[in-house]
Formats: sequence, structure tokens, C-alpha cells
Amino acid sequence: MIPEITTIPLQFDAPLAGEIFLIARVLFGGLMVFMGINHFLDAESMAGYAEMKGVPAPSLSVVLSGGLLVVAGAGIALGAYPVLAAGALVVFLLVTTPVMHDFWAVPEDQKQSEMTSFLKNVQLIAASLAFLGLAAVEWPYAVGVGFL
Repeated sequence: MIPEITTIPLQFDAPLAGEIFLIARVLFGGLMVFMGINHFLDAESMAGYAEMKGVPAPSLSVVLSGGLLVVAGAGIALGAYPVLAAGALVVFLLVTTPVMHDFWAVPEDQKQSEMTSFLKNVQLIAASLAFLGLAAVEWPYAVGVGFL
């Protein structure tokens, strides 16, 4: 017989929990915004790298991915449409990480750099999944739009 599983609603009522979660959102979301802005500031070299990796329409892909990172990062930081923001980051990172950082398929002198970038993106996927998992709960200090 399988025991019944019950869930307890997540609450941010522990001392400083809301403030700590806000700091995490701002740091993570701000990092995503920074990465997105970097796509615009360094678009030419990023497009060249994307082209080398076989990405179709590399210039357009760099601009679109930069926009996604800026909008989704701002959504996480502000607490606006968290399902869309975190979900977009999860999908983006799941698709781009093995394409852009295929450490298993590069020459030996590039393996360490690509593996470091790959592992960094895996960490970003994990954080994005955590925010996605928390998106059904109202976030403290959030603008409060787009919650389920």
C-alpha cells in the first residue's frame, strides 16, 4: 500500500526569508539581464561564435537570445510573470547549452573552457528550475503580476 503524500504550502514567513529570496532574485535576474545586454554589446563576435557552432541565422539568434535574457531576467528580478520568465530561461538554456558548449566535440585545447561554460549553464538551468518550481507561490517584494 502506498502512503498518501500531502504537501504543505510554501511560505516565506521565516525570519528574513522574503528578503533573502529577493536578494536571490535580484542577483540571478540581474545576471541574466547583464548576459543579455552583453549579447547586444558584443553581438558581432557572439554571432561569429554562433556561426562557428552551426547556429542558423547567427546574428538574429544572438539578438533574439539577448532580448530573451533581458526580459526573462527582469521578470525574475521583479517578480513579474515568473512562470514565463523562468520557463523561458529553462527552455533557452536546455536548448543552447549542448549546442554552444559541446566540450565533448572540441579540440583538446578548448575542452576545459567549454566544459566550464557547460557546467555554468547547468547551474543556471538548476536555478531557473527552482524559480519555475516556486512560480505558483506569491513572491514577497514582487510586482505581483502573472502569478498562477
